[in-house]
Amino acid sequence: MSISRVGVDIAKSVFHVHGVDRHDQVAWYGKYKRDKWLDAIVKRVPVGAEIGMEACSSSHHWARALQARGYRVKLIAAQFVKPYVKSNKNDRADAEAICEAMARPHMRFVTIKTVAQQDVQAAHRIRSELVQQRTAKANQIRGLVSEYGLVAPTGMGQLRATLPCWLEDAENGLTDDFRILLAGLADDLRYLNERIAAMTDRIEQHALTDPVAKRLMTLRGVGTITASALSGALGDAKAFKCGRDFAASLGLTPRQHSTGGRDRLLGISKRGDSYLRTLLVHGARAVVRYTGTKDDNLSNWLRQLTERKHVNVAIVALANKTARIAWANTHHDTSYDPDMAAQTT
Repeated sequence: MSISRVGVDIAKSVFHVHGVDRHDQVAWYGKYKRDKWLDAIVKRVPVGAEIGMEACSSSHHWARALQARGYRVKLIAAQFVKPYVKSNKNDRADAEAICEAMARPHMRFVTIKTVAQQDVQAAHRIRSELVQQRTAKANQIRGLVSEYGLVAPTGMGQLRATLPCWLEDAENGLTDDFRILLAGLADDLRYLNERIAAMTDRIEQHALTDPVAKRLMTLRGVGTITASALSGALGDAKAFKCGRDFAASLGLTPRQHSTGGRDRLLGISKRGDSYLRTLLVHGARAVVRYTGTKDDNLSNWLRQLTERKHVNVAIVALANKTARIAWANTHHDTSYDPDMAAQTT
């Protein structure tokens, strides 16, 4: 029997495969170690067959390896595979469910990332984690000094400037033991600041050299960090049929709870990439803040929207519009036209 479709449940060490023929009859099931499963695929599965995997850790790496061997690879989000798991969950059932899910005619698939896209997104993820660690460290410092009657000023910059003053002030009530601990925390905070600055420089360098990111930086509310993140997420933008699909992948479109023929739209879904959604919303917030003195189409549209809706609704609407414009500019390889911004759908 010629195998036409294979579902693969990838793991750290042991991989389960489930293959069917063109009549959907089970033709192959196997369990292989990490260094053997690709050879088993090449030996048993003809070139050009479809191979499906869950979109998870290392899936993009294995997808590229399979594509290099001539196979058509499909990645599926885990939540779309779960309904096809029969009875109890195990690795063999997961491989069968993946094989079944990838055959559905209207299944949604995840685009395989290139190595360059993964490099960009890795830099953003590392920087985001470092910012979280810096915030946690600053909050720890604020909480500890408050036990000694000291009130930390608002803002990261002011806190950094105040730390040496606390350490040098001999009459602020801090003990010698705590001063040693606080000096260590100050060093930790300084180290995190240096790491964040280095990662920011790396991301900005990418934005200034990547043609897609450079084009996206012409959008209102999109700086170097957001442009680089958009470039890494979009790629060539061929993964999305339209701008709305891209905005929906970021959770910027309404949730729906409709029944009985009545359409009911709720708040945004907040699904997908929360990091990129946050960048777009913060950028839109800055644009809305400074629309009062501008007279372009986008500013006029925002002013009219804020008169009818809450300002936060206008901010999210602008973030949605920015995502759609970014997709259109990338997909059609065009430059941003401010006169058309308020007409983009």
